[in-house]
Amino acid sequence: MVRRLNLVYQKLYSLFGSQYWWPADTPFEVMVGAILTQNTNWLNVEKAITNLKKHKLLQPHKLYKLSHKRLASLIRPAGYYNIKAKRLKSFLKFFIRYYDGNVKKMSGIDTSSLRQQLLSVKGIGPETADSMLLYALNRPIFVVDAYTKRILLRHRFTGEDTGYDKIQNLFMQNLKSGVKLFNEYHALLVKLGKEFCLKNKPRCEICPLR
Repeated sequence: MVRRLNLVYQKLYSLFGSQYWWPADTPFEVMVGAILTQNTNWLNVEKAITNLKKHKLLQPHKLYKLSHKRLASLIRPAGYYNIKAKRLKSFLKFFIRYYDGNVKKMSGIDTSSLRQQLLSVKGIGPETADSMLLYALNRPIFVVDAYTKRILLRHRFTGEDTGYDKIQNLFMQNLKSGVKLFNEYHALLVKLGKEFCLKNKPRCEICPLR
């Protein structure tokens, strides 16, 4: 498995090169983006974040003070805006209550404890929590998303019923632990999923992993 996973990485990196993820100006922007990107594509998230930046509201305390209606209207391009506004509020309440909205204060907590804290926030699941940990806080934890699951299933790394934790462990137990590697590997899988391993019409005949 070690050899297979490293070979996948080498092939994808040779083809696509560095992906420069996560595209954000600050760690807090990554955290907001991780919630907004649930069930939508990144282009829609960028529009929502641009709205927040345009109104100079991409700051924890400013966002938290917004009414639900106002916040929902600003993040509308990200879809499911009422649900996501509630999830953002839940996260902001947690972030401000325990860390005063300060990423540096959050950085002092060990990864396992912080992950459990994030998972306790309503609306934050494993993928969102791990995205925050990896991309905002530079913790060596592998993010598993729909692209990852689809690719691994089609290439017979996993089965239909393999859960999040088992897929994550597959990478973390067979690769050298490192923020840079986990960051790049996940981004490359997303790239493959978007361009070749499509949900409905996969381009298997020209897949670089054939």
